[in-house]
Amino acid sequence: MTRARHRYGRARSQFAELSLPDGDGPHPVAVLIHGGFWKARYSRKLMHPLCADLVDRGWATWNLEYRRLGQGSGGGWPATFDDVNHGIDHLGAIDAPLDLSRVVAIGHSAGGHLAAWAAVRGPCAVPVTAVVAQAGVIDLELAWELQLSKGVVARLLGGAPEQVPERYAHASPAARLPLGVPTLLTHGGRDDNVPPRMSEGFARRARAAGDDCELVLLEQEDHFGHLDPANPLWRAVTEWIR
Repeated sequence: MTRARHRYGRARSQFAELSLPDGDGPHPVAVLIHGGFWKARYSRKLMHPLCADLVDRGWATWNLEYRRLGQGSGGGWPATFDDVNHGIDHLGAIDAPLDLSRVVAIGHSAGGHLAAWAAVRGPCAVPVTAVVAQAGVIDLELAWELQLSKGVVARLLGGAPEQVPERYAHASPAARLPLGVPTLLTHGGRDDNVPPRMSEGFARRARAAGDDCELVLLEQEDHFGHLDPANPLWRAVTEWIR
């Protein structure tokens, strides 16, 4: 599988990798957004196995890198969100056989948060038409309450919910329901990084708001099985998007 790097900005982390399947297309597009609690020591390489599997299934993949927290990356509020917005919209400027009427955002952990947020980011050139959040940190107020990764969400948004409530209201998918697109949440029952209640609560609220939201919770799986193409958590994704 070949990966062509495309820059959507001048900063070091403002790029994405495009991989295309065989055939003339146009190909549906999967935007992959990696996790790592928005921290710079984690990168888009986490999603390479999933990209390869999707390409074999006929999907074009857009593996998005973005500015993150630490190591001089320049991430946080609002840069990380600007990058997701501009990075997805840059698909419209790519000379490739892409079907931009079918753009599914797939994100793991913190990337699941960004994938869900992308659906409600406002006026955009390339809308997201479906969302997959794999153990997504999709309720930022709950992430703060649970002190996930030592309260890293406060680093992302520049404060606690009571300090910057308007940022949580804008940045948290749970505060922006309905998402307005079909949504799949996958979670492992043995996830010690992002507890299953994150997805369970979101699914209830999304359905109450009128969203088409499906939850797949596999009791024997953990936080990282999502990144293995042979894992049943990933098979649930491929069955849902086809």
